[in-house]
Amino acid sequence: MPETFVVKGGTALRGSIKIAGAKNAASKMIIASLLTADEVVLANLPLQQESAIARELVTMLGAQAELADHTLTLRTSEIASTSAMQLSRKNRLAILAMAPLLHRAGEAYIPTLGGDKIGPRPVNFHLDALEKMGAKIEVDHDGYRASVAGRLKGTLIELPYPSVGATETVLLAGVMAQGRTVLKNAAIEPEIVDLIMLLQKMGAIIEMGAGRHIEITGVEKLHGCRHVIMPDRMEAASFGSMAIATRGEIFCEGAKHRDMITFLNAVRRMGADYEVKNGGILFKGGNNYQGLKIETDTHPGFMTDWQQPLVVALTQAEGTSVVHETVYEERFAYTDTLREMGADIVLFDTCLGEVQCRFRDHNHKHSAIIKGSTPLKAANIRLLDIRAGLACVIAALVADGESRLTGFEHLERGYEDLYGKLQSIGADITAT
Repeated sequence: MPETFVVKGGTALRGSIKIAGAKNAASKMIIASLLTADEVVLANLPLQQESAIARELVTMLGAQAELADHTLTLRTSEIASTSAMQLSRKNRLAILAMAPLLHRAGEAYIPTLGGDKIGPRPVNFHLDALEKMGAKIEVDHDGYRASVAGRLKGTLIELPYPSVGATETVLLAGVMAQGRTVLKNAAIEPEIVDLIMLLQKMGAIIEMGAGRHIEITGVEKLHGCRHVIMPDRMEAASFGSMAIATRGEIFCEGAKHRDMITFLNAVRRMGADYEVKNGGILFKGGNNYQGLKIETDTHPGFMTDWQQPLVVALTQAEGTSVVHETVYEERFAYTDTLREMGADIVLFDTCLGEVQCRFRDHNHKHSAIIKGSTPLKAANIRLLDIRAGLACVIAALVADGESRLTGFEHLERGYEDLYGKLQSIGADITAT
């Protein structure tokens, strides 16, 4: 990949984008294929680095993987290795392989986690749940070693926080555990529901109760299936924010209304617009935006991954916007770049919102006040991670002049063919 991209801002972006399969669903489903010796076929696979990392992980453990266009066929007839220590890149996905390996081979050795630098994402929720189900876990300098005598055992697990990753671990552990697993305070994001649908097709018994209650009845064996991965609601919001910030018009083909409700409300409240059409959502920029109050939260709240792209659009809104980040404590680092480009953003370590926040009385700068409308000017930008990096790309597309962007590889982890898609909707972006 080229080291530097040059973006000339000031053009209203217009056109149609095909939304890829959901990154946060696809990678977990690839790992879930380890639960069976049968063939699992995943259609609408997003072709980005996170999917590639998940494929590397499962093939290292014994899977055969065949990719044809956007369809991935997986078969793990036998577990060839119970160690993921040779994974070429640290990634938090590896921890999700622990439960399938315990089911299929009775042991697992998983490296310490990696991923975006957006604040600590502790693994203790995962490990605590597996230990409650009978796994023995040892921690050394390099990773986490787990073993189980016989089968994992169903139990009652209540998460301290509705963590997506921990919910996925409990699902993957519970589907083949002995007896019944009751999970309270579970994450209920659409990607979690999509994973449950895949597991049901494989023969699992999973019920979603009122609130955040999931009940799993373990089965002795799962079988193969074919599943179409849901569209990526983060990518849809990213291009929607791009349309708003550049005052353009972008049709997100494949975007699902039911997965975007909270984001769409924010779009309309700030004075932009959208139209739900057959086959997708059309986002329409405008000329008169107003400031918003936004609090990120677990689903069905405003998604934390929607925050960064929309903040760029809010720099172009008249008045004051308040954003309270309650999911990750270090998710405003990118605002340093926006301030260098001319944005008026001030961060606070107090909670500027009504959502009960884990970071209250801590020193994390997790609230922001954005005053607009402010013109943005071009800058040399180092992209930090997937969503913050995309926000900086949007800022460059809005800014007056030419911005030079490095670190584009972070975006390739989360977006399929982002460079090509940007060019297709009129972005003036070139690789150097």
